[in-house]
Amino acid sequence: MTAEPAHPLAAPLLSGNRRALARAITLTESTRPDHEAQAQALLAEVLPFAGRSVRVGLTGVPGVGKSTFIEALGMHLAEAGHRVAVLAVDPSSARTGGSIMGDKTRMPRLTVHPNAYIRPSPSGGTLGGVARRTRETITLCEAAGYDVILVETVGVGQSETQVAAMTDLFVLLTLPNAGDELQGIKRGIMELADLCVVNKADTDPKAATRAQTELTAALKLLTPKGAPWRPRALQASALTGAGIREVWEAVGKYRQAVDVAAKRRTQTALWFDELLREAVWRTFQAGVDAGRLRKLRAEVLAGTLTPVQGVRALLSPASEP
Repeated sequence: MTAEPAHPLAAPLLSGNRRALARAITLTESTRPDHEAQAQALLAEVLPFAGRSVRVGLTGVPGVGKSTFIEALGMHLAEAGHRVAVLAVDPSSARTGGSIMGDKTRMPRLTVHPNAYIRPSPSGGTLGGVARRTRETITLCEAAGYDVILVETVGVGQSETQVAAMTDLFVLLTLPNAGDELQGIKRGIMELADLCVVNKADTDPKAATRAQTELTAALKLLTPKGAPWRPRALQASALTGAGIREVWEAVGKYRQAVDVAAKRRTQTALWFDELLREAVWRTFQAGVDAGRLRKLRAEVLAGTLTPVQGVRALLSPASEP
């Protein structure tokens, strides 16, 4: 006989219960040690049922209309029978740690669609444009039966690239008439983009075509020879729906050209290394001599030690009095 799931949220989550999914994500996002242990037990149970979705990360320049575009794409997919989960990351306040969490109000039609689930999460100061537990949330949504996961990042920035390390496809949204497209967008993100979409193309078709041409040329320069997929630039209008179907078709072509399974194995290895670094750092902090650390920090701030010397002194055995 098959043993019953040990975690009470496992069975309802696997049956697609939205309330159970919401509770599971909240549990995973908690920083309480007991909640973390429960979350990991739940993830271990549902992990065999995850991994079957199409994972798409989306970022864009300010004012590009990410939420509107995601709603248009999500509605297109939901109406076609897909179950779509949108993980929207909002920036946390540096002062209070709070977040506006306004993504549901920006996607009113998708919010009420029975085939869609929208989960806003605070970034919590995490770099890379994603929340602290976005990877785990993806796993939970997949286990709940969502076959398309759309991850909306905070916005374009130099460090906002981690979303590319947890999704199958990375989409960069740009605007027509946004100035020099190549100067206004960080090169690092351009190098990671698998697909560029000029949104709001209906506002100025000529400018949109010009931006698409410039992006196409830039992507050719940034793509290494022999790559299985050559990133491309498309036009779309989230307002009219033009180009949305073509964007999804490009996602399908990408998945046919790229070994997604191999890519995910590489991403999992990077995730493991990242978690290992976090665990080692927490272990070090728990065992370090707090008084010695304060003393060395003070000497570094006073200029009697360089930061490198301070770190080496902290890691070396304490000298005898």
